[in-house]
Amino acid sequence: MNIIVTGLNYKTTSIQIRERFTFNKNMLLRAIQTLQNRIGILECVIVSTCNRTEIYSVVDEINTGRNSIIAFLSEWFNTDQSELENIIYVKENDNAIRHLFRVSCGLDSLVIGETQILGQVKDAFFHSQQLNATNKIFNKLFKQVITFAKYVHTHTEIGKQAVSVSYAAVELGKKVLGNLSEKIVVILGAGRMGELTTQHLYSNGVKKIIVVNRTYEHASELAKRFDGVALGLDQLSTALKDADIVISSLEAQCNIITKQQIQAIFEQRKHPLFLIDIGVPRNIDPEISYMENAFLYDIDDLESIVKSNFQDRAKEADKIEEMIFEEVAEFNMWLDTLDVVPLITKLREKSMTVQEEAIHQIENKLPNLTEYELKVIRKFSKSIVNQLLNEPLIKMKQMVVDNPNKDELIEIFTQIFSLEEENKEKFQEPTVQIKGSDIKNIRFALNSAPIHS
Repeated sequence: MNIIVTGLNYKTTSIQIRERFTFNKNMLLRAIQTLQNRIGILECVIVSTCNRTEIYSVVDEINTGRNSIIAFLSEWFNTDQSELENIIYVKENDNAIRHLFRVSCGLDSLVIGETQILGQVKDAFFHSQQLNATNKIFNKLFKQVITFAKYVHTHTEIGKQAVSVSYAAVELGKKVLGNLSEKIVVILGAGRMGELTTQHLYSNGVKKIIVVNRTYEHASELAKRFDGVALGLDQLSTALKDADIVISSLEAQCNIITKQQIQAIFEQRKHPLFLIDIGVPRNIDPEISYMENAFLYDIDDLESIVKSNFQDRAKEADKIEEMIFEEVAEFNMWLDTLDVVPLITKLREKSMTVQEEAIHQIENKLPNLTEYELKVIRKFSKSIVNQLLNEPLIKMKQMVVDNPNKDELIEIFTQIFSLEEENKEKFQEPTVQIKGSDIKNIRFALNSAPIHS
């Protein structure tokens, strides 16, 4: 069993490449179902955002799993496998686990420490979980990762400022245009990115916000929260006529704002138009950047804007990196003991069976025992079993961790406790020899023993 991550991100590829390999919401669930039926894929989670497309997998064998994922991507996006080989990265086991922690904490993001990626990882995990594409290993790993990332954002300085791609977009607007309070801003898209962008604009004093969306009701809901105006997508040209800033984050497969639209608008106005396209695929025709009085930036351009925040965040990131090493070690310890868990379960079941059969024998030989007396016997006999098992079970777990002979040890434990698969018949009932003359002494002992419910 191995854990691998296969993907591409803003560090390794340009937006022109990334937008070709994006899973939108409509295709994501079908993609997960297709992927989990591939040879060698035991569990899978697909994380697809504007800055990365990554497939996390539990696989039987690394090369087989890697080849299955590349073949899947090739078929899904109608791309030659040779091209994919040149642009994707593959991380294995510890490196893959560490990468997931770093991504979820925002350490691998364009803006270090941004929180939006945590929600995206959580959603990706839940999608796979709902489709039964995750099992014991990823259920444990992703829950640990999500819990740790929440802790990091709450208890370290890296989460003190609300930064994200949407925040960087607003900062870019301030850098180019200065004070934004009197500017007219058009937000294209009422999704999560549009909501965050609107929130940052509002907190920076912007008073005139126009929200444009395919679904008018969603635009209206968002606009009301920030004293803005809502328009449907069919009214986009009207919104653009007086706009100073346009920030677009729609999920679309074609350009929503075209060069022809902007040309028509510039025939009626002279002041410049500042556009930021944070959609993947891009929403705004790249040719607009060559037009006079039009200033177009896409998601890759934001990198230079956020560098000024990196120094302070980098210090906190170093601390979190050390914490991640501890988290990876903790997960690996759990992973190492996974093979011995069924053995421990069998041993407990066998011990409890022996204990219950002993109680049954006592009931048969001492039919006059009261319910209270049987409760005392059952309680103390179970306590004895648990005390006898406690130390051996702890030692078993400790011995298999990082042990290259783990399989041999498990076989030895199986034989010592007679837990072989073929030995499934009912355990032989223990013989309990109790003389009738002993009943009085047993009752005296029971009446003297304290019991706690």
